[in-house]
Amino acid sequence: MVPWRNGAVVSGSCRLTTCCLGRGLACCCGSAACALCCSCCPKIKQSTSTRFMYALFFILVTVTCVIMMSPTAEQKMREHIPFYTTMCDQLKAGENCSTLVGFSAVYKVCFGMACFFFFFFVFTIRVRTSTECRAAVHNGFWFLKFVALLACCAGGFFLPNQDKFLEAWRYVGAAGGFIFILIQLMLLVQFAHRWNQNWSSGVKYNKIWYAALALVTLVLFSIAVGAMVFMIIYYTHAEACFLNKLFLGVNGGLCFVVSMLAISPCIQTFQPTSGLLQPAVISVYVMYLTFSALASKPIETVQEDSRNVTVCVFPFKTRTSDTNIVTGVGTVIMFGCILYSCLSSTTKRSSAALRVYTNEDMPENERARCCFCCTDDAEDYDDEKTAGGQNVMYDEKEGTVYSYCCFHFVFFLGSLYIMMTVTNWFHYDTARIEQLFNGSWSVFWIKMASCWVCLFLYIWTLIAPMLFPKRFQA
Repeated sequence: MVPWRNGAVVSGSCRLTTCCLGRGLACCCGSAACALCCSCCPKIKQSTSTRFMYALFFILVTVTCVIMMSPTAEQKMREHIPFYTTMCDQLKAGENCSTLVGFSAVYKVCFGMACFFFFFFVFTIRVRTSTECRAAVHNGFWFLKFVALLACCAGGFFLPNQDKFLEAWRYVGAAGGFIFILIQLMLLVQFAHRWNQNWSSGVKYNKIWYAALALVTLVLFSIAVGAMVFMIIYYTHAEACFLNKLFLGVNGGLCFVVSMLAISPCIQTFQPTSGLLQPAVISVYVMYLTFSALASKPIETVQEDSRNVTVCVFPFKTRTSDTNIVTGVGTVIMFGCILYSCLSSTTKRSSAALRVYTNEDMPENERARCCFCCTDDAEDYDDEKTAGGQNVMYDEKEGTVYSYCCFHFVFFLGSLYIMMTVTNWFHYDTARIEQLFNGSWSVFWIKMASCWVCLFLYIWTLIAPMLFPKRFQA
């Protein structure tokens, strides 16, 4: 009996392996949805699987660009890769592969990634159902698309007149990067409204949601005020840092104004669910951008006791390890914001969250939850039942659940934003990834302008329903 059981186990393992290999081939070279081979993994929607794969492509290219801008990574490769110099000579990549690193290499790689996503943006225009052949290409053939992405990124190194190309491409990148920043700020405003809307819907059923709203609002405002006090103490000086004092006062005052506006009677008449949670979220983000802008400003010095003393700098940034930690955390936050913007900006819920609801018009299926970003799976989707693999829910048989072309366009803009951010925008000649968050006037003004645009967008969502009530009614 034991040998039979062992044989059965071996046979079952072979079937599972064969099944996983078959699904992998269907995913990489066919139109099947990608899924993990582990059966204990939760179900995954086809639309989610597709967006995850494109995000994975995006991350791989982004990490490559970060490595290209890091002299430390270049030195480590030169020390640890055998025959590195010989390989560079064979590839005709210059001494120590100089043409494969630096800002010009990042521009070329991001140009290839941008072309890849722009092609799919054009290719998927007006795709309404996943049964179309174009939708099959969008949702499958991952190995072939990966090869195409590599070819696009490599093709950037063979462009003619590269000096003129780099000069023109940086202005295209700057325009696309600014548009992506606007999308990012619009998503933040949408996130704040969505959070308040979801938790407010639970107040009439359970008063604990009212307590949760009050607690979270108090915590967020405490963080914003604490950040404001911190910057006043460490980023101002009696004899210097005039811009710091000016913008801290302006941004702090604007946060107070939008908070009062959100609970004013004229706004409450048209938006009964408007409260302090939204301005609390906006205030925390504005304080973060303000801190980031002040930290990005070139250093200032004053004379004390006949010597120059640096003022208005981060007080705990004293050792190299601390600098590495700050840079590492900032890079992770940057990547997280980019991916959230790319993956969230094309869902139908994102556009609906800014719609104004009265108490009577609140959606009946709205259910308050702590993780309010999750949606109810009320619809019955067809599952692909597999032996030993992750089940896939085909949620697009009746129609697409997100705009394919808009999805790719956001990733196209994200590619340009990555290119400009990693190369320190217009200061690419001296850019290094280790100094990504160091002083630069261009970065300072970009972040400070982002504060004001974010506040303007939120104020507009408050006053627009009052100015155009019929257009914004659900």
